[in-house]
Amino acid sequence: MAKRILVPLSGRDRDEGIVPLVAALAREWGATVRLLRVFPMPEVVVGPNGRVVAYLDQQMARLSGEGTAHLQTVESRLDGVPVESVVRFGDTVREILVESEAFGAELIVLRASSRNWMKRLFAPSAADRVARKAQVPTLLLRQRYSPNTLGLIGTPLARPTSLWSSKRSRRSA
Repeated sequence: MAKRILVPLSGRDRDEGIVPLVAALAREWGATVRLLRVFPMPEVVVGPNGRVVAYLDQQMARLSGEGTAHLQTVESRLDGVPVESVVRFGDTVREILVESEAFGAELIVLRASSRNWMKRLFAPSAADRVARKAQVPTLLLRQRYSPNTLGLIGTPLARPTSLWSSKRSRRSA
């Protein structure tokens, strides 16, 4: 039973699907949850005339505020669970591993994309790379069906009837 659970979130709605599971695990085990949001290092914004529009510290403050606001909304869904929130900047995989070590995480819970084994082998996602490199157990939750495919979450993918029927009609002929 893990007493410290690290939950990296990317800010996408689909990643928040793991929050109810994390809440249930944390309540059952009496664990502390740390929500993590990692942003890439921002750059100085320069206008067309060569003048600096936004400095690095301004960009970091803006992104940090956005990340904190997002994590607070997720935190509100974890009623009855001790929660901490952290915003970091840098390489996603590296920062997740560093935060895992700093927090003393006993479990990392990630939402992973539902890609086939070939894509995961040759172009692994950040979640796959974290799972390979982490020194602690990692729980990857993959969504089997894409909500964008049919517009329905969790609905199995059906073969297009026009292609399926045309192949069947050729076989029977």
